[in-house]
Amino acid sequence: MDVLTQYAWIAWLVLILVFATIEIFTLEMTFLMLALGSVAGLVSGLFGIPWYVQFGIAAVVAVALILALRPALLRRLRRGGDTALSNIDALIGADGQVLRTITSVGGQVRLQNGDIWTARLSPITDQTDVPVGEKILVTGIDGATAVVVPVERSAQ
Repeated sequence: MDVLTQYAWIAWLVLILVFATIEIFTLEMTFLMLALGSVAGLVSGLFGIPWYVQFGIAAVVAVALILALRPALLRRLRRGGDTALSNIDALIGADGQVLRTITSVGGQVRLQNGDIWTARLSPITDQTDVPVGEKILVTGIDGATAVVVPVERSAQ
């Protein structure tokens, strides 16, 4: 067992390198905390502490870092991400124009981005149909159908 304690530093270096390499590919900060815990195990081993105590120190430090430091690092890493809406989220609130009269069961619209969608009236409107050429607003997407409401005309 004295040999295990004597050469534990090699195992700690290998663990640090393995955890750091995995962290480079995942960027979830978990393996970084495990690598830092392994550094604590390595440092404790340099002071001649038995291998099972080194393991305990490494585990406690890694868990403490995961609970205390990891959430703040993840928030900082994800701060300033792309806030642009895409796909269906970008269509909600889009304006458009009616190409085929829209009823509660169907119709067709051209959205402001140029896409042509099948459409139906939203149940929140009390209008029965929207004629060709009228302006609409997309309130939702149901499968491949835009759920729309007519845009109110302003009195001039």
